[in-house]
Amino acid sequence: MSMLRKPESSEYASHFGAYVNLVPEGRLVELLVEQSEQMKSMLERVTEEQGSFRYAPGKWSLKEVLGHMADTERVMSYRLLRVARGDQTMLPGFSEEAFVAGASFDQQPLKYLIEELAVVRRSTLSLLNGMPVEAWLRKGNVNGAETSARALAYVIAGHELHHCRVIRERYLSAVR
Repeated sequence: MSMLRKPESSEYASHFGAYVNLVPEGRLVELLVEQSEQMKSMLERVTEEQGSFRYAPGKWSLKEVLGHMADTERVMSYRLLRVARGDQTMLPGFSEEAFVAGASFDQQPLKYLIEELAVVRRSTLSLLNGMPVEAWLRKGNVNGAETSARALAYVIAGHELHHCRVIRERYLSAVR
């Protein structure tokens, strides 16, 4: 499993391609572990005040980005579970804007949001580490598109890679 191949473009909706393409071939599970460690290290010196920083009007705060990352990984991991187990129920989409608006992330302590992201990742890794080989290629209906379990795992990794870059370039560079 450590050399899991990237999914084919036919295994996911086209809008997921940007995330899948960010992930290097190979060591997916190891990358997910490394990402969690890198995120914690990247954020360890961020202050509570910096967590409320928005790089432009109408943009999410850093806290909201972290909350969005945890929420999205939860949703994608749930979808992955359903698909990997062979469930053929159509899984609906979700509104990231509605999730962030309904969460009050700015009122939560930054350290809680950082820990929540780490806990969600540990849960995802637990799911992936227990999956039988054949489950990775199973497909289900995710928001109207046939999607494989491995594609969802790659989306999780790519989504974090995307947001790590945004955090470095738009948030941390401005507050340090």
